[in-house]
Amino acid sequence: MQIQKILELIDKLDAKLVVLLCHHNADPDAIGAAFAFKGLLKRLKPRLETEIAAASGPSKLSKSMINVLSIELTDQPRIEEADILVLLDTNTIQQLDELGKRIKPDRPLVVIDHHASHPETERIATLSVADETASSTCEVVYRLFKEAELKPAPDEAKALFLGIAFDTRHFVIATSDALKVVADLVDAGVNAQEILPILSLPMDYSERIARLKAANRVNLLRMNDWLIALSHVNAYQASASRGLIALGAHVAIVAGKKENKIQVSFRASREFYTETDIHMGRDLAKPLGDFLGGMGGGHSVSAGANGAGDVDACLNFCAKLLKKKIG
Repeated sequence: MQIQKILELIDKLDAKLVVLLCHHNADPDAIGAAFAFKGLLKRLKPRLETEIAAASGPSKLSKSMINVLSIELTDQPRIEEADILVLLDTNTIQQLDELGKRIKPDRPLVVIDHHASHPETERIATLSVADETASSTCEVVYRLFKEAELKPAPDEAKALFLGIAFDTRHFVIATSDALKVVADLVDAGVNAQEILPILSLPMDYSERIARLKAANRVNLLRMNDWLIALSHVNAYQASASRGLIALGAHVAIVAGKKENKIQVSFRASREFYTETDIHMGRDLAKPLGDFLGGMGGGHSVSAGANGAGDVDACLNFCAKLLKKKIG
């Protein structure tokens, strides 16, 4: 059992402090998974000290969840003092921004994730609890509760529910396993109608502008029967790519450059992935990350990459890669 392996590692190292780390702009899946996992460790190892940190802070939606559920994050994680570091919903050290630079190669590292694995992370991880078939990292964490024969506390159950809801687009792309977990959480007392509005914050003005700019600048390509939308904005790339999918694109790739750093967001329709087997994280984001001298990865229909270079060259690289894969 995976939870047993984690406990054995804690005992072997006689760990006193475990630091849980989430990717930059941590979404509700990352925060929910970290919060629930912290609660699980507290029950299994009462004397173990734990803290949660999110690189560059949590997302706007996550802040709403944090306030409602009274989740505590630290701005100054004790990475150098930690006996064990845990990456949640984070499959590369580079996703930790400045926090990642503080992680030493000899530091015991546990990965709990549901993204396509990255070779470098596999190499440095002491233990990996990952399942790419899972809809969310919260689903993976819930399995650890099941293995330990424990039920999440009420706020932990809510956090897991919100994380799954967020990563499955309000259950639109949820797997049968994810829906079973959701049913368990509802049976445990989560009121879906009461808690789901936390994930429905109104879109702010700057995000709306970014989406409209991305639509106005779009370069629309047709590859066989698929519509590929390429665009660029300096912020809200993920939101802009989601917006282009909602407008009708089968694949949306939106890049942006800020302070000499390129960030790229990939989105695809479920139909595109099902019929082509082209995985946004494995087949597009990772190669692009290598091309940009940075990192890339993600899910089958949602991924991201970052690095340095030219935005036009970046989008051209993606177009050529897609054309080759689509054939």
